[in-house]
Amino acid sequence: MHVIIAVAFLMATLIGALMLRTQMVQNSFEAAQIEANISRLTQDVEDDQAKLDQLVASLPDKASDMGMVPQQGSVSIDLNGYQSSKGGTQ
Repeated sequence: MHVIIAVAFLMATLIGALMLRTQMVQNSFEAAQIEANISRLTQDVEDDQAKLDQLVASLPDKASDMGMVPQQGSVSIDLNGYQSSKGGTQ
C-alpha cells in the first residue's frame, strides 16, 4: 500500500513539475514577443520623432519660399486678471 501511495505521489509531482515547466516556457515566449513589440514600437516612435524634427527644421525655409516674413514684435495677452461678465453686459 505504501508503494502505491509513493508511486502516485511521484507521478503527481512529475506531472505538476511538467505543467509548471510548460507554463514557464509559455510565459517566457510571451515575454520575448512583448519585448520585441516594445522595441519595434520604440523604434517607430524614434523614426516619427526624427521625421517631425526634420519637418520642424524645414519650416522656416518653406515659409520664406512662400513669401512669409518673420514678425518683428510679438504680441501677447495676459488673462490672469480676467473676469467674465456674468450677465453678458458690461
